[in-house]
Amino acid sequence: MSLPDARPPLDDDALLRQARRLPKVLLHEHLDGGLRVATLLDLLHQRGIAAPAEDVDTLAAWFDARAHAGSLVEYLRGFALTVAAMATPEGLARVAFEAAEDARAEGCVLAEFRIAPLLFEPHGVSGDAAVEAMLDGLSRSPLPSGLIVCAMRHESDEQIARAAELALRFHHRPGRPGAARVIGFDLAGPEAGWPASRHAALLARVRGAGLGLTLHAGEADAGARVLEAARLGASRIGHGVRLADLLDDPGAGQVLAEVKSHGIHLEICPTSNVHTGAAASLALHPIHRLWQAGVSLSFHTDNKLMSRIDHAGEAANLVRAGLGWGDLVHMGRDAAVASFLPEAARAEALRQLDAWAELERLAPARPTPAA
Repeated sequence: MSLPDARPPLDDDALLRQARRLPKVLLHEHLDGGLRVATLLDLLHQRGIAAPAEDVDTLAAWFDARAHAGSLVEYLRGFALTVAAMATPEGLARVAFEAAEDARAEGCVLAEFRIAPLLFEPHGVSGDAAVEAMLDGLSRSPLPSGLIVCAMRHESDEQIARAAELALRFHHRPGRPGAARVIGFDLAGPEAGWPASRHAALLARVRGAGLGLTLHAGEADAGARVLEAARLGASRIGHGVRLADLLDDPGAGQVLAEVKSHGIHLEICPTSNVHTGAAASLALHPIHRLWQAGVSLSFHTDNKLMSRIDHAGEAANLVRAGLGWGDLVHMGRDAAVASFLPEAARAEALRQLDAWAELERLAPARPTPAA
């Protein structure tokens, strides 16, 4: 249930301004899905790659059409374009820097970005060079941020192991104080037919070496994949919306108890879920039911370019869909606690969230789970 909010509803402009003021914690955004349209067009021109459209507005409309196709396959078509465009150290650094600055402008107080660096090797950029460039770009922004290395689960076991080794190498590499670093590892890509359990030993090694572990699960496959990911040691789940399906089963209480015992946090991307067909609408999105059930979760953009959404717009849309500002604050608190960034960054994010809630006179407690 949403927290009480006795104020009158805001008009659209005022709602978006309030959403920008809300301190936000960003845990789930793919760098290759979040380029500025103008930057993408510029990088395509620099690399001599044909663009689907030759001006910013028309290219934005091209992505709008992909977003509303209602298919994950169609939604993902744009990534071949963005990966090719970004595939220079300069391009990667630029995209990372702009992502951090855009998040900061939207009111984010802490951000984690993710990408599969080995996707750039066919374009002549090594995984090491790609990670180096993106960390450099993130470090140019004052926003506290970090990088999660993704492996694509449909790739070979050898390629997935290489991505994990890359993440571990950069995680343990000394860096200057305050600079962005690799903070986590993720399995992304198609779920169905590519279970994370194939890589149980590798994931245990990653986790044992001190890297944060988040796995995409329960987006395009059954809710049981969320429990599987938890048992494999993930502390966070990318999307996880199909977990709501298990709340209809007689064993729902046991499912929720297991999720909580593992300390699982869901990184939910509401607009993206609607675009890929994982949810029918924001009003009917599983985020409402999962939140009412007491699951730790937060809201994110996933792919700003592909879904034509930013973090403030995501917050505003959730308020339109029935959540309260207090709900969003507590989701942000859950996200800050679950972040892979250092304790000081998490504590500062919590301080800013609490200060904003006090200023707005929002209820201090998380809503009680529905019976």
